[in-house]
Amino acid sequence: MSHFITGEDRSQSTLFPESFDDYITEDNPVRMVDYFVDNLTLSDLGFNRVEPASTGRPAYHPSILLKIYIYGYLNRIQSSRRLERECQRNIELMWLTSRLAPDFKTIADFRKDNGKAIRNVCGKFVMLCRQMNLFSQAIVAIDGSKFKAVNNRDKNFTSAKMKRRLEEVESKIARYLTELDKADQDAPDVTEAQTERLQDKLSAAKEEMQRLKKLETQMLEAPDKQVSLTDPDARSMKTRGTGIVGYNVQTAVDPKHHLIPAHEVTNNGSDRNQLAVMAQKARTAIGSETLEVFADAGYFSGKEIVACEGDGITPNVPKPQTSPSKAQGRYGKQDFSYLAEEDEYLCPAGQRLTNRFSTVENEMKLHAYTSSACGSCERKAQCTTGKERRIKRWEHEGILESMQTRLEKNPDAMILRKQTVEHPFGTIKHWMGSTHFLMKTLEHVSTEMSLHVLAYNMKRVMSIMGVMALMEAMQA
Repeated sequence: MSHFITGEDRSQSTLFPESFDDYITEDNPVRMVDYFVDNLTLSDLGFNRVEPASTGRPAYHPSILLKIYIYGYLNRIQSSRRLERECQRNIELMWLTSRLAPDFKTIADFRKDNGKAIRNVCGKFVMLCRQMNLFSQAIVAIDGSKFKAVNNRDKNFTSAKMKRRLEEVESKIARYLTELDKADQDAPDVTEAQTERLQDKLSAAKEEMQRLKKLETQMLEAPDKQVSLTDPDARSMKTRGTGIVGYNVQTAVDPKHHLIPAHEVTNNGSDRNQLAVMAQKARTAIGSETLEVFADAGYFSGKEIVACEGDGITPNVPKPQTSPSKAQGRYGKQDFSYLAEEDEYLCPAGQRLTNRFSTVENEMKLHAYTSSACGSCERKAQCTTGKERRIKRWEHEGILESMQTRLEKNPDAMILRKQTVEHPFGTIKHWMGSTHFLMKTLEHVSTEMSLHVLAYNMKRVMSIMGVMALMEAMQA
């Protein structure tokens, strides 16, 4: 071993043992975690057992368990059993907890029983970021991503999947009955063993049919006609090219530092109705009176956009091109120009469509525009298959048109949105690993996501400012 760097002899005794503090450098992130938690008023945040009970066995202080979890999520250790082991061998955790080593059940119960308080801690760090002026721009990008739940796809049933499974079992039962009839015609010594095996398969198939019938009743009683057996709140959702049983996590991300001021976990697979809620959460978190929001076409909803405008929030959401007429090679609504002063539409053939009547669809007041010249128009085949072309205009259509004008003036807006909001999702999913969430039900999954967001924001701020500068800012 000559000419190599050598360590100390394991059996060598030392006269003056080193303290744990000597192993923790001044810029170690655990010092920031320790200072951050020690300066929280845990009782105000809603943590249980902040005050010790007068009788019974002494409990761990909530600050110790909170430090363990923040350290764990900062270092991609989310499992309570793994955290238990780390408390017994990890020098940083030993320093952080003063060599306390709670068992995994105590660690797991703390996360389960203090969900709201942990989510408040995440909000507390966002408030700290706001005080340090890290949200200098009143701009956020909003997006959603699907995260896997603790629920296998085989343990989730929708109407289509239930129908398919019932047909498969019915086919099995029919096949076994046919094979039993055929076995009766074979030699007696062969028939007995074969019949016994088929009878067992037939009994199992009938039991499966009864189980599926009970699940079908339960599924039909659910509001969304869906049932999950392992995690009752998890839902089957469409993703690119496949499906996933899990949750739809919404985030609002600051474009300057890629911090997450607001997030929400939902079990609704669509983003269509999430824009106004997330924008309001982000504005409250940033502490700004106004806010400009960027989102993709999946968030396009007239009602949501109008709700944002009414709250002083400026939305920027591209309109999806889903016109059936355009898909069939005919003129779409975008090919008709609206003349605001005359309250008329100008068609591609140069004819005017006037406001003829109003109607209400999906709680939206619409004005219908038509022209009497459609019957003799040379371009009628390119425009409509009906007697006349009808254009419907929502009473708040002007707000949507103003938004599209803003987007046309800023062609790089959607590129900025993508670069801003998709980076945190990729980072957090990488930290989570292939399993994503470890807990069950919407409430507990929301707690778990808050810990991930807290760890993400902490890492971002430490990367931007440095550990020592962050601690100085917290002391100010």
